[in-house]
Parts: sequence; C-alpha cells; structure tokens
Amino acid sequence: MTRLRPCPPRIAGLIATLTAGLLLTACGGSSSVGNGTPGGEGPRVEGYDATLRRTSEGIPHITAADFGSMGYAYGYAQAEDNLCLLAEDTLTVRGLRARYLGGDGTYTIPANGAVASNIDADFFWRHVATDDAIAPLRENSDQEVLEASKGFVDGFNRYRQEILDGQHPGRHEACRDADWLLALTEDDMYRRYFRLAVLASSSVFVEGIAGAQPPALLDPLEALPINPADIISDLLEAVGGAVNGISNLLPFPFSRELPFGSNMYGLTGETTSDGQSMLFGNPHFPWEKTERLYMAHLQVGDVEIMGAALIGLPAVLIGFNEHFAWSHTVSTAFRFSFYELSLNPVNPRQYFVDGELRDMEAHPITIEILEPDGSIRPETRTLYRSHYGPMLEFEVSGVPILSWNPVTAYTLRDANAENDRLLNQFFRWNRAQSFEEFVELHSSVLGTPWVNTVATGPGKPVYYGDVTVVPNVPDDLVLSCATALTPVFALLQPGVPILRGNSSSCDWRTDDDAPAPGIFGPANLPTLTRDDWVHNCNDSYWLTNPAEPLTGFAAIIGDEESARSLRTRQCIRHVTDRLDGSDGRPGHTFDLETLQEVVLESRLMTVELARDTILNTYCAIPLPLPLLGTSGPVDVSEACDVLAEWDGTHNLDARGGHIWREFWRGINPLPLELPGMWLQPFNVNDPVNTPAQLNPLSPLVETAFADAVSTAVASGFPLDTPMGELQFSAIHDERIPVFGGEGFEGAFTIASSRGGLTSEGYPIVFGNSYIQTVTWDGQGNPVAEGFVTYSQSTDPASPYFSNMTKAYQDKAWIRFPFRDAEINADPGLITRQLRGPR
Repeated sequence: MTRLRPCPPRIAGLIATLTAGLLLTACGGSSSVGNGTPGGEGPRVEGYDATLRRTSEGIPHITAADFGSMGYAYGYAQAEDNLCLLAEDTLTVRGLRARYLGGDGTYTIPANGAVASNIDADFFWRHVATDDAIAPLRENSDQEVLEASKGFVDGFNRYRQEILDGQHPGRHEACRDADWLLALTEDDMYRRYFRLAVLASSSVFVEGIAGAQPPALLDPLEALPINPADIISDLLEAVGGAVNGISNLLPFPFSRELPFGSNMYGLTGETTSDGQSMLFGNPHFPWEKTERLYMAHLQVGDVEIMGAALIGLPAVLIGFNEHFAWSHTVSTAFRFSFYELSLNPVNPRQYFVDGELRDMEAHPITIEILEPDGSIRPETRTLYRSHYGPMLEFEVSGVPILSWNPVTAYTLRDANAENDRLLNQFFRWNRAQSFEEFVELHSSVLGTPWVNTVATGPGKPVYYGDVTVVPNVPDDLVLSCATALTPVFALLQPGVPILRGNSSSCDWRTDDDAPAPGIFGPANLPTLTRDDWVHNCNDSYWLTNPAEPLTGFAAIIGDEESARSLRTRQCIRHVTDRLDGSDGRPGHTFDLETLQEVVLESRLMTVELARDTILNTYCAIPLPLPLLGTSGPVDVSEACDVLAEWDGTHNLDARGGHIWREFWRGINPLPLELPGMWLQPFNVNDPVNTPAQLNPLSPLVETAFADAVSTAVASGFPLDTPMGELQFSAIHDERIPVFGGEGFEGAFTIASSRGGLTSEGYPIVFGNSYIQTVTWDGQGNPVAEGFVTYSQSTDPASPYFSNMTKAYQDKAWIRFPFRDAEINADPGLITRQLRGPR
C-alpha cells in the first residue's frame, strides 16, 4: 500500500513551478522517489533541477525532486572540487593511462598497495572491467542508481564544458588544458563502481594479472611438480631466515597491517551522560587519488542523508540522518580464492575439470602508448581467463609463488567482481526510514563489498555486522580441496584459500539464504546487537565487544581467539577505561566532547606496555650504556632523557615521540608470537591486555632501540623536536602540521607517511580521513561534528583546498549543519540553482 507523506517545505518550494498533478505525485508518492525498484512509479521531470548550497567548509547541500537531479548537482559539485582527480580516474578505468600519460608512468592504488606501470594498468583494466563485467551492475541496479549515475555524468560534463569554454579562470590548472580531460560516460560510472568493488581483491594483483602468459611449449616430462619446500626455502632466504617474517613481505590482502583501515564505535544510552546513542566513524584512507572521501548532504523528496563517499560515487557511503548513523571499517574477510589448474601437457591454454578439457578464454587487447617524442605506438597482449576468472602469476621478493608452467597454472575467482548489488546496498540505506530498516537491508541486500558496519539510532541499541560478500569456502572445503601449495599459504597468510580447480566439487558453495551463488548467506556471517557498545578497529569480528566474543565462523572470514593488533587493543581500552573511570577523566560515561577528546588524543598503546621497561633498563641511572645497533654501538643517553620527559602522545607539542616511533618501526616486523619478545605471552582469557612486558634482554629489541636513536640523529632534527615540526601534510602547498601516529606503535589516531623518518620529517599521505561523531538532540535531530582531514578539494585554487585541514590541525571540530535553519544561517553560504537538459 502506498504511504502518503506531507511534502517538506523546502521541497515544496523547490518544485513550486511544477504542475499541480506532478506536485501531488512528488509529495504523496512512495518513499522511492524516482522510477525506482522497489518502491513503484515516482515522478519524472523533463530536465534536471536542483539547488546546490555550499556552507563555509565546502560541504555541498543538494536538494532535488528526483535522483537524476541530485546526481546532476553532485557530479557538478565533485567536478568543481576534484575535476583533475576524476578525469585521471576516467583514464584509468578505460585503460587509457599509457595513451595520455605515457608508458613510463606509474600507476598506484594507495589503498591496497598495488603499484604497476601505466601499461600494465591499462591491460589489467581492459581485461577485468569489460563491458560484460559491468553489465550486471547496470542491469541489476535500482532505478535510483541508474538515474543518479546518469545525472552525475551530465553534471560533471557540464562543469567540464564550462572549463573548456574558459570559465572559472585559474581553477584546475593541472588539467584544464590537457587532452586527457575527457567527457564522462555512463559506462565510466559503472567501471568506477566495479573498480571500487574489487579494491580489496582483484586489483591487488594488477601486475600479476596483466602479465600472466602461458609458457612456451616444452616436453611435459621436463616440467617438475611444485615443491612447496623449495618455495618456503627460497622465501626464508629472501627474509634472511626469519620464518615469521615471511608474511611481512606480502602486499594487501596478505599483510598483517592493512594499508587502509578505520576505527568505529557504537555507543548506546547506557554509556552516555544524556542517555542518547552516539556513533564515531573514522576511516583511515589515502589522502591522495580516488580513495579520498568527499562529504555531501543529499535531500531527495523525503530522503535525506549526510556523510561521505569515495570520490566519483553519487551516494553516501558513511553517514547519518534523523533515524540512524553508521560507519565502516575494512573487514578481515578475503573476497577471493585462488584455483590451481591442471593443464593439458601439450597445450598450456587448456585445463582439466572433472576429467574433461576446457579451453581458456583468450582476450586479445591492444592499447596505445604515448612515447617521449609524442608519437603513439600500439602494444598487443593476449590475456586469458578460466571459467573462474583471470589467470595470474604472483611472486614475493622475486620468489615465484603462483607460476604458469606446462603442467600447472593459477586463476582467481573474485566474489566482488560478481557483486551486482553494491550500489543498491548504499542507495537503499540512504533511503531507509528507520534504524531497524537499515539493519534489515544489511542482510537482505548483502551487497557490502569489503567493510564491517556499525550502526545505531536515537534511543536505539548498537549493531555490528560483517555482513559482506565472502566466498562460500568453509574450512572443510579448504581441507578437502587442498593443493601442494596449501602449506605455503598457511605460512604466508592463514585464511587465504587455494583450491584444486580440476574438480567441480571444489567450487564455492551457496547458502540457502544467500542472494547470489557462491557466497555465504547472512546466517553464516557475524553480527552482534547490544545495549552498551560495539567497536571495530580492523581486526576480525571476534572481540566486537569482549563481553560477548563471536566465534564459530569460517577462517576465510576472520581469525578467532588470537592476539589482536595494538591499535585494536587501544581501541577497546578507550571505551573500557572511560566506562570504569580509569582514564583520568571525571565520571564513567561519554558525552560528545569527551568522545571527541578520546578519539584525537593521540595516545599510544606501546607507551603503556613498554616505556617504563625501556627507561628502567636501557636508560637506567646512573648512566645508560651504549647499545649495540646494526652499525655498531650507539649512545642513547640523550634520547633517554627526552623519552623520560615525553608525554607519551603524538600531539603537535609532544617532544620525543619520533624516537619511539622509529623504535617500534624496527620492532614491527617481529611478530607478536616471536619467542622471547614478550615476557607475558598472549592469553586468550585476557586478550585486551596481552601480550605484555616487552623483554629488554632480547637482542632484537635492543638493536631496534639503538637503530631508532641512530635514525633520529641522522634525520638532523634535534631529539626533542616537537611532533608538529616533524609531521605535516604532504598534499598541500604549505606545511600544515598533523598530529597522530602509526598503527604498529599502537596509535588509534592515525597519521602515516608510509616510510621512516627522513631529513624532511614525516610527510603525511595517509591516515585519519573523514571523521564523524554523531548523536541526537531531544527533538531527534542529528548533532554531528567532524572533519574531512585533507579538505574537500584537490585544486590548490579552491577555497576548500586546505581549510578543513587547518581546522583539524587545531582539533577545532566542525559542526555539520543538517537542518535548513543551520545551513541558511551559515555566513559563508553560497546558493546556486542548477538546471539542465537530461
């Protein structure tokens, strides 16, 4: 039955010029504004019509009568702020980087650590993001997705044309005259969505997929079977014999410290001073490229949502409204499996399945490459696919792990390459009318690609779910379909499945409640609803709330009853220390100000675990003895004096933290389970407080401390230099100080330079990105504050290029205006009516 709603005044004003019949449809129709599914028929208008208001910090507030018009204004606003960034991404997803940026250029995905040449990037994206690959995304997306996507294209292209016509002088100098400032198409949008879907899976292996080639035909008798012992031996040699160091060589998704992550809390009224729920969300994403987050406020009929999305998406991926708030963190689940193929000995392009030969699908691809002299040359490769997915090769430190030889080859099946529900998930969440509907949609759509979710609402409990697209590879299937490389992968990274591809009995299974074949259904994925609090800081679901551990799930989803990261332990301690009053603050509950204090205080878990040990041993009175570093004895006495006075944080005025960071950078490659590193080992019954008591007698720990002092001295900075003079934004045209630390040293407030201390200091390119703290007032209105830490725009000529970064530097929390009265009262408000043909 159609539910009628009163027409909000702001919408009525916007569409007052429409006919009376159309006005009634817009205000009294279903909640699915637009010709959407589900939701029935909505209004259609001839042209785009939206109001774009900008408040002082550069947040676009978009009001539109339909999703197409919303997308039109959203595409225009994102182009206005990030034209060149979006244009470069268009080159990427079309496979045109080498054509316009040159074959010598490099392509990086900072979020997952992939690095490749522009040439390999073009072959990769042409091979995986084909018309056939993106067709299901378009065909199965709700009408709202289709309309918003088309609107985004037209809005972007409008702003692009204004630039080409000479408007907006001085803006976007990096690309306004470039031949690669191409018009956007709808296919570009769906390729961008596909790129987002496979961010934690296929796109990690850009080089391995782009370069996978069958071997020359050889005598099959000369092809020896895989010997995993030889691979392990070669890996040991590559890491100098440190067995437990092997896993540190691997890129995401194999590394222990994720290249991109997040922190989040859900707090109910039981834990807050005013009895109202709160949510904190804080992705740690790159400050560069298209994994930047962009903030917006969208109003379409009775749909209203505010928050952030990855650049190039016409929705909100993390956000809030009067009904609920939610956030995400990167999940530990793996989104793919490898399959080992047994080949036809006389044709390495054929493989056996159930005793019968199958041909690999050949995909000839020709790209164009811009040469230094300006000429264009073509290059052709034929890449291959099995029925599982693309063929690939994979090596670590020069050691071939997955290689294509005359008898064996490897292929990858990617669950998110098959995920056609991605955009529906977020658009339906954006349109949800209650906290309960939000939670129900998490399971019923099951389109979330690679992130945990925490949500709450005014007066509601808190919800956690790793209800994501995960290959249905239970532990018994891994055992029954083991290959010769299974022990190698058990060493490299437990949980990554490598299965035999010669039998259909090793195909992914399908749960009865799964929305698509080959994935786990909601009943086999971890969720938790509580009346106090939940969290996630990138470890698995196990200790979402330590009072109620989650167990019994497949290893591909996450690990259980194992040591948590230092950041996760700090994350949990923030809440438990506040609730038991042991954090030094008055009371035993959170309010918004206290929550904001806690999440930006830049404390380090390792300070609590180890600083006294270092001061009482290596720095003991009367005089510290030189310690033996990698290059010989090191005088640590001055460093000890500085560390004794250090406040134990990475705030801007804290002095000495860089010595501590470099110490833990040296320790970081040592796994927590290394015998002798901790005097108190991990205890499954006390996972938040163990392991503990760093062992100062360990020569590896001693060397790490000595080397840290040497690094600090060699940088040229005095040992008591405040962090604010060392650490700064590397993406702005001025040196803006940045507080925070690295996950490996137990920091919760993240700022990362992706490298050690140099004479430049720490140029920050990654870390805290979009930050939101959300609660609700007595009338149910959202009260939200936060930052886009690197600011909204990548254009140095924009007024929104560094303004939020400077506010973040000062921890001056920015109010996110949600109600019209707040928006219209903004002294810097800019309003523009955007109309255009569809």
